[in-house]
Amino acid sequence: MPDGTDFIDDADRQLRETYEEPMSLAEYVDAAFENPAIAAQASKYLLLAIESMGTRTVVEEGEEKQRYRFFDDPHNDGEHAILGNTEVLNAFVDDLRSIAAQRGKEEKIIWFAGPTATGKSELKRCLVNGLREFSKTDAGRRYTVEWNVATATETAGLTYGNDSSAANEDNWHASPVQAHPLLVFPPEVREQLLAKLNERVDDHVDVRVDGKLDPFSREAYDYLEEQYRRNGEEELFSAIIDPNHLRVKNYVVDVGDGIGVLHSEDSGRPKQRLVGSWMQGMLQELDSRGRKNPQAFSYDGVISQGNGLLTIVEDAAQHADLLQKLLNVPDEKSVKLDKGIQMDIDTQLVIISNPDLEAQLNQHADAGGQDPLRALKRRLDRREFKYLTNLSLEAELIRRELTNETEVWQADSYDEIEARFQEPVTVQVRDSDDVVRAREVAPHAVEAAALYSVVSRLDDGDLPSGRDLVDKALLFDRGYLTDGDEHVDKDDFEFDDDAADGKQGIPVTYTRDIIADLLNEAQDRHHPEYDVENVIMPRDVLNAMAEGVADAPVFSTAERNEYENRLVTVKNHVFQQQETDVLDAIMRDRQVDEETVAEYIEHVYAWATDETVENDRGERVGPDALKMKVFETEHLGRFGEDAYENDYQPGPAVAEFRRSKVITALNRHAWENRTDDFEISDIDLKEVPVIKTVLANNDWSDVRRVYEDFEPDQWENPPSNTETAEVKERTVRNLQEMFGYSAASAELTSQHVMNQVSYKWD
Repeated sequence: MPDGTDFIDDADRQLRETYEEPMSLAEYVDAAFENPAIAAQASKYLLLAIESMGTRTVVEEGEEKQRYRFFDDPHNDGEHAILGNTEVLNAFVDDLRSIAAQRGKEEKIIWFAGPTATGKSELKRCLVNGLREFSKTDAGRRYTVEWNVATATETAGLTYGNDSSAANEDNWHASPVQAHPLLVFPPEVREQLLAKLNERVDDHVDVRVDGKLDPFSREAYDYLEEQYRRNGEEELFSAIIDPNHLRVKNYVVDVGDGIGVLHSEDSGRPKQRLVGSWMQGMLQELDSRGRKNPQAFSYDGVISQGNGLLTIVEDAAQHADLLQKLLNVPDEKSVKLDKGIQMDIDTQLVIISNPDLEAQLNQHADAGGQDPLRALKRRLDRREFKYLTNLSLEAELIRRELTNETEVWQADSYDEIEARFQEPVTVQVRDSDDVVRAREVAPHAVEAAALYSVVSRLDDGDLPSGRDLVDKALLFDRGYLTDGDEHVDKDDFEFDDDAADGKQGIPVTYTRDIIADLLNEAQDRHHPEYDVENVIMPRDVLNAMAEGVADAPVFSTAERNEYENRLVTVKNHVFQQQETDVLDAIMRDRQVDEETVAEYIEHVYAWATDETVENDRGERVGPDALKMKVFETEHLGRFGEDAYENDYQPGPAVAEFRRSKVITALNRHAWENRTDDFEISDIDLKEVPVIKTVLANNDWSDVRRVYEDFEPDQWENPPSNTETAEVKERTVRNLQEMFGYSAASAELTSQHVMNQVSYKWD
């Protein structure tokens, strides 16, 4: 059992690693020359933080993209990860790179727009979390200055206390707006210092430190300068920055310290929300010779708190009056505390809003050049978050909403991701009797909810002939479709780049609430052997979603009609997934093994190229016609006896199948995965579409051939000692072992499938 002091020691060690002892200005300059990143301006620092986590490859809308891991919220185990919208996030990073390098957009306010439940709030949390954790690392240290003027005089002067000792921490006051340490230097000297510093920068984005000290720090600087000038000090700057008066301290970036967040509920006059307000009591205490003293300012406005890094206006439609006050902030890089007191700032402005802000901005659109909001709209650089159009991402999001899972899904293959969103979810629910019960969201139920949501968001105006919205959803998620033996890539289709995919549809919050209601309702299903009332099936979810759409005020009449029309294709696809599970479970013991498939491939390849194969005795012989025929008739179930000629030689249909379906697929796969020393034996058979079909796919003709006395219409209550009873027992067990079904969901799923199969069995 761990000792309680172990946790105390861990906390002490973590804080020691996070914070440094204050240093002199000279020591800070030396540190900056060792690591120029610690002196980076706001946009460059934000860029460095995002890039520090590296990238990973994702597939979105059927295309491979590089995604910055920063937006997966890795420091918090993915708790506030932004799922999808990778293109939007990459464009944001490109904006930061342009701003940091002064290649344009410096005057822009980055605007993240989009409907509710698209990840905009997660963006705010992800930025705060990521910047906070980056600032705790050696590479991301962030610094500001703090002043002690009590040591320059025996009077209280500008200090809040009477102890004049430099060792007294009460006499040290940090810049309330995280002033950059290099701002202490006179402009000409600072320019020379930065020129030398940027010789060490290796990312082609120079460090820039512009402007003047903040008014609070300037007051301290001026006071010290006056004191030492009166005393005839020759080394005036050295006296001002003496470690008894000035020290550089590192701070952990957080809301209020380098990050300013203006929430929707924050109120006050525009000036107060932007920079802060005067504190009358402090004005009376401070000796300011008849003028306002900047030390009597609160500096609790969003820009003051965000100075040095990032300013976020959340739910910007609630602060539309403030946006016009921000017009000159990006290009002038300054705001005013008062008429005579100006504060230079360095912050990246970001605003977040739902579509209602756009409606406010366009209220005078018909006025043309007389539009009073035209200047504001010109400065807004709009980035639109959309609803997810990837099935796997939507399924991941739904699971997050139902459980406490925060891990970002990553895998080496799509099959691994697919297995995750098809698996069941167990949710603990407290019932009306105050008893906690485990409810199962059955396999494919989350997939069904996610697919229906995605299909509701896709534009059907650019569908290729013969394809439906489920096909489009699968293309966007996988990047390809398998249609029997055919493997079709998304590049083979022409989708409209301007399609309205993801701009509207069923939000995840609606889906979450529907499933939550189902979990809390008593399910009216009973079976003598299974506790089936605690199972939420895919059809339960789809039916509840469709029924709820009719009453939910969030949807228009047109949307309700459209979503209802899109339900059938989703139900058909989900049923096919359930049917495949049941077939695979029935045929589990009759599955063809990879060794048999590999042998078939070897013989077909030798047949097509007039080569030989090695037999059991190590002899080189011609391909075995009988083995190929047995595989094609029994395992593939494609051909009958009449498709072959004498001595098991293939007829025209069989020969065409071997060349077009097997050899062509092998050659294509070999070409796509070629290396300098590639051999056909290097092929992973499971990744060749036609072979994947052989290994994975069964159909009811296979079941009929193997189980001659099987009767699907007896499935619910099969007679004892019949083949149907034996098949059912194995199938229910196999569904649990192979796919994670519970006994209850295996019973319900197999029953549902058999009800449909029995209609066409005879």
